[in-house]
Amino acid sequence: MANIQMTNRRLPEWLTIRLPKPDKIQQVEAMMRAARLHTVCESARCPNLPECWSKGSATFMILGDVCTRACGFCAIKTGKPLELDPQEALRLAQAAKRMGLKHIVVTSVARDDLPDGGAGQFAATIRALHETIPHAIVEVLTPDFKGKAWCVRRVVDAQPEIFNHNVETVPRLHAIVRPQARYERSLRVLEMVKEMDPRIYTKSGIMLGLGETRDEVIQVMHDLRRVGVDALTIGQYLRPTARHLPVQEYIHPDLFREYQQIGEQMGFLFVASGPFIRSSYNAIEFSRRVMAERLAKVGVVEG
Repeated sequence: MANIQMTNRRLPEWLTIRLPKPDKIQQVEAMMRAARLHTVCESARCPNLPECWSKGSATFMILGDVCTRACGFCAIKTGKPLELDPQEALRLAQAAKRMGLKHIVVTSVARDDLPDGGAGQFAATIRALHETIPHAIVEVLTPDFKGKAWCVRRVVDAQPEIFNHNVETVPRLHAIVRPQARYERSLRVLEMVKEMDPRIYTKSGIMLGLGETRDEVIQVMHDLRRVGVDALTIGQYLRPTARHLPVQEYIHPDLFREYQQIGEQMGFLFVASGPFIRSSYNAIEFSRRVMAERLAKVGVVEG
C-alpha cells in the first residue's frame, strides 16, 4: 500500500482565483434549489465554482448528494443515500433548458446500494435531456458500476455524446486515493463503451500532486489511449478539508503544459491540462469539437 506523508504547503502564486461578481452565482444557486437539484460544483467544493456559475454553467449531480464510497480526495459526504427520485431527470432537463445550456454535464455519487449502480437514472436523464434540448451535447461522468457490463450498456444505449469516467490517479496510489475502486476496472469501463458504441466519445481524467511520478503519469496516458479514450483532463489535486489526503506537491504550470503536449502527440483528440482543470471545467471546448465532427458527417458546415 502506498505511504502518503502528511504535509502542509503554502499555495503557490499560480493557484489564486479571481472571484467574479456574485449576482450570477446567486441566480444559478437559486435555480438549483428551486428545482431541488444538486451540483458536484458545491458538493465536491470545486475551486472553479465561482467562474463556472458566473458563466451560467454547472455540472448536475444526480442520485442524491450522499455517496456510498469514501474516496480519500473527495468532499462529497458518505452515508446511507435516499430513495431515487423518479422526477429528477425531467426537472434536470427543464433546468438545463432554462439556463440555455448547449453542453450539459451529468455526474453522480456512487450508488453501490443499487443493483444497477444508478445506471438507469443516468439513462433516463440522458433521454430527458435529448428530448428537451434536442441539439445539446450530453456528457456523463459516471462511477465504475463495479465493472458490470449490463450497467454500462444501459447508459450507452441512451446515447450520450460523451462518456466520461475518471481513473483519478496512478495505479500505485489507488489503494489510498480510491480504496473501493480498481484502476484496471476503470480502464475496462472505458474500453467497454467503445466496444458497445464506437460513435460515443470517451473521456477520462487524473489528478496530480498526490505523490505520483512523471513516468507514472505518462503510463496512465498510454493506458487510456490503449483503450481508445478520446479526451483527457489533468488537474491539480487540492485538499478540500483537513480530513482528506494531503497535497504532496503543487505541480508547476510548465509541467502541465508538457503533459498536454505529450497527450496531443499520443493522439488524444482533446487534452486539457492545468492547475485548475477539472473533469467538466471548460467542457464546452471539447463539445465544440464533437459538434463540428457531427455536423461534418452530415455535410453541414458551422457558421
